[in-house]
Amino acid sequence: MKKYMFIVFLSITVMAQEPTKRIEFEAPGSYPEGIAFDTAAKVFYISSARLGTVGKVTKDGKYTELYADKSLKSTYGVKLHPDGKRLFVCAGDANYSKFSTPDTKKKMARLLIIDIKSGKKLSDIDLSQLVPGEHFPNDIAFDDKGNAYITDSYAYAIYKIDSKGNAAIFSQSELLKSAGVGPNGLVYHPSGYIMVANNGSGALVKIDLKNPATASKVKIDQFFPGADGLLLNVNNTLTLVQNGGVNKVFRIKSDNNWATAQVVASTSTEDRFAYPSTATMAGNDTWVMNANFSEIAEGNNVPSKKFSIQQAVFKPLVK
Repeated sequence: MKKYMFIVFLSITVMAQEPTKRIEFEAPGSYPEGIAFDTAAKVFYISSARLGTVGKVTKDGKYTELYADKSLKSTYGVKLHPDGKRLFVCAGDANYSKFSTPDTKKKMARLLIIDIKSGKKLSDIDLSQLVPGEHFPNDIAFDDKGNAYITDSYAYAIYKIDSKGNAAIFSQSELLKSAGVGPNGLVYHPSGYIMVANNGSGALVKIDLKNPATASKVKIDQFFPGADGLLLNVNNTLTLVQNGGVNKVFRIKSDNNWATAQVVASTSTEDRFAYPSTATMAGNDTWVMNANFSEIAEGNNVPSKKFSIQQAVFKPLVK
């Protein structure tokens, strides 16, 4: 009887430690970082930090290349424009590119706009001259007027690109600065401000659209060093992806217009996310890109062929 009880207990334990659902796909050596779900086409658009391509993945794990350009080094954040026809892509050469050159390393900063139906490039906007120094175009958000906002994680800046393609500096707040990677994921809030995760400091920063000089830290009961992608689920609930060894996804809630906030739920350690980077919504489900960047940072000589998009299942925090 004791032996039988042990086997049952062991089986239950193993079942409890199973990670959440994953969509696995083959994209050899790509190391995707950005992700966006297209509800109409029912595909995920993904970037490639190592190869600089843009691809798409079906829900059953079929990968195809959407766009490739020999001038590209790395692609990071990808976002589908609200019109559902264009994909905005951050392109640079920050760290992991297979094709990096001295002319582009930490210097390239471009915003690509791609027609998702044809796969053709519509625009290629140079952002590298807006701020002197090193560059890392990282993530994208749209406001309700069609303006795009781009984080530059090495220049510690956020750029604004209007509907006509004109680019300008939106914010260089002191709160965006960090010892390493600075502003990363960002979201637009319909009350008229941007919220951005500072990867290095672990802070969540709120910046007013009408007065970008007005920035403040959202007061939360913890910091998130390694904070990456953000999603605004509803006006008072935010999803934050954290890597840097934590490798979890958090739900954060505010009851006072993001002056303060509290962590209310998170994924489990047993889900075993592999350097999660960014997240997207597909229906009511949250899907997270497993970027696997730890492999590249550790000097893996045999790049992975398979990668995965993993479902985030949140468990309320017990206080």
